[in-house]
Amino acid sequence: MKRFLMTLMVTAAFQAPALAQSADLAAQEADGDSRGLADIVVTAQKRAESLQDTPISISALDVGALEAKRVVSLADLSSAVPNMQVSPHPNTGTTLRVTIRGIGEPAATQTRDNPVAVYVDGVYVAKGQGLANELAELERIEVLRGPQGTLYGRNATAGAINFISKAPQLGDFSAQQSLSFGSFSEFRSRSSINIPFGETAAAELTYLRVKKDGFVRNLGPGEGRFGDVDREAVRAALRWQPTDAFEARYTYDSSWIDDTSTFSQSVPLYPAEGTLSRTASSGLFVLRPGNTQVQGHNLTLIYDINSSLTIKSITGYRRLNDNTNQVYNPGPVRAFLPFSNTNSTNQEQFSEELQLIGDLFDDSVKYVGGLYYFRESGFGDDNSLMPSGYNPRHSTWENTAYAVFGQATWTPRFMDERLHITVGARWSRDEREATVLSTRTPPGGATVLVLEGSGKKGFNDFSPTGTIQFDVNQDANVYAKITRGYRTGGFNPTASTPATFAAGFKPESLMSYEAGFKSEFFDRRIRFNVAAYHSKYKDIQTNVFDPFNPRIFDIINAGSAVTQGFEADLMALLFDGMTISGSYGYTNPKYKKVVDLGGNDITSNFNFQHAPKNSFTLGADYKSPETSVGIVEANVNYAWQDKYFGVASDPKIITHAYGLLGARLGLTNVLGVEGLRVAVWGRNLTNVNYYRNHFALGDVAAAMFGEPRSMGVDISMKF
Repeated sequence: MKRFLMTLMVTAAFQAPALAQSADLAAQEADGDSRGLADIVVTAQKRAESLQDTPISISALDVGALEAKRVVSLADLSSAVPNMQVSPHPNTGTTLRVTIRGIGEPAATQTRDNPVAVYVDGVYVAKGQGLANELAELERIEVLRGPQGTLYGRNATAGAINFISKAPQLGDFSAQQSLSFGSFSEFRSRSSINIPFGETAAAELTYLRVKKDGFVRNLGPGEGRFGDVDREAVRAALRWQPTDAFEARYTYDSSWIDDTSTFSQSVPLYPAEGTLSRTASSGLFVLRPGNTQVQGHNLTLIYDINSSLTIKSITGYRRLNDNTNQVYNPGPVRAFLPFSNTNSTNQEQFSEELQLIGDLFDDSVKYVGGLYYFRESGFGDDNSLMPSGYNPRHSTWENTAYAVFGQATWTPRFMDERLHITVGARWSRDEREATVLSTRTPPGGATVLVLEGSGKKGFNDFSPTGTIQFDVNQDANVYAKITRGYRTGGFNPTASTPATFAAGFKPESLMSYEAGFKSEFFDRRIRFNVAAYHSKYKDIQTNVFDPFNPRIFDIINAGSAVTQGFEADLMALLFDGMTISGSYGYTNPKYKKVVDLGGNDITSNFNFQHAPKNSFTLGADYKSPETSVGIVEANVNYAWQDKYFGVASDPKIITHAYGLLGARLGLTNVLGVEGLRVAVWGRNLTNVNYYRNHFALGDVAAAMFGEPRSMGVDISMKF
């Protein structure tokens, strides 16, 4: 793999001048529009820069792309970004599990950090519970693949997802109302208003309402359908910019989620495939909606001391109250297979990040440095009702983290500013505390203690990074980088014994080697980017399940693994208004060694889960000139992913390969009415039968199915 990375760089360096030369000749002969593809600006390295100049494997979706692909929540990103998987957790549909390049967190353990870090306007979101909340008002989503060990508030071994919201517009009054109607009685309403206060301040208010029927009817007591969606979200943003040198932004967001649980049904083992049941029964248990609220405050202050130095402060407070009710009825009955499960998580967090962003020596050195503080506390109740009895588990946790970080890029003058050398590092300190109390009450029997314990530990880490980037010409560059990622240790409330809980689990680390080539040809009509990686994974935090009781599993630092692959993105402007695009991801993670608590080598039993070897997306977008009826906009998109293991330690749990087809056809400025837009859309147009999640409840294979074909219409008006 290392030889492949070197070959990629050398080949790109030699081929790029010839490709660019032929591109120039072709551009001279072209008769059509010469504006080329629009530039994509990202802030992945804490400063605004072109995606083409950023030496990171990154996917960025702006408002137009989000709308065209109908990405309305984090769950929809799977069909838009190769080498990335998003699925609901079996115990709670409001907890989303994200996997990038084969690395993710399969469990919903509250005391454990996720290897994919999620940020909202620079504030780290610590818990996966509630990540199914709707996106109230976004400007862009950035997905960074690979470890992010230097510039981000919480170190992550797999990658980071940045949600960047829209800032209020100064001096501009505007309003927008959008409505959506679709299959399964879907109704979506978004109302927003931007109010200026003079020329230096503005406020933006947004309200979102979503209702949708589930597609599995419940024949038992309680709600009439599994998977009902019932959500609200509000957002209030304030912006004050009294001078060109200072800006303050405050944002409050809150989401309410009252969904019913998704349905899990028994399915046959691979290569057979289960078929979605449109009716099911909650049995003797009442199907009740959950009750989840996610809210956050963000205060960002930006002060330009001079043209070469900016100070930025990001203060965040977030709170989660998550209550979900999951009903199981997969068919077979086992002693420790739950009939129902209720989860309650109450968590709050505070973070402060201070950044210095500047340049030195006439822009030949650009740097970012800063300090970071994070504190989190919470408690959770996880209660299961099984044939063997009632099994409640109560856990608490407190986590504190400190970090110092810095990164600098040097562009020497003597290389005609074509060479860029970047070095960076982050020192982290994590302090973790946790307690657990778990009991079981058999039918007609006395309550017995299952697990009780407490623990306290601290961990230090140093994560460096280095990058060499070379501009072959103004439209093409190659880069090579080495980065260390780290995920802190902690304590596991699902442990099999008090001693195992008290021992906790150690941090895991990943050393990643990456090489990439970014380019634009034919007068910026074609954009082609590729990145290849080879990563060494140490002290992996591995889940080892009790074969009969899915509620009990140990987290052990099992051993080592290697993951390698690449991502490629291609976009082409065929003619004015017509763009086609394609992305491909390949990943091949393999465990090299896994040793259980007894010292036994169990490597052959383990595979990386939610890691399809191949995945790709295809898309075509068209936007017409102004016509007598309006501007025609059309999008067709297709996303496909390979088969993959649903459970790391069970080679029989395999999800089949599947592809999803979507389309959208719209008209803007309908019949000359400025700001009026109407569009019809469809998702899963070929009505594919597929699993959103495939897992095991003890020795019973189960699955959560994806949504069947759906269609609808969007109507919006801007004032």
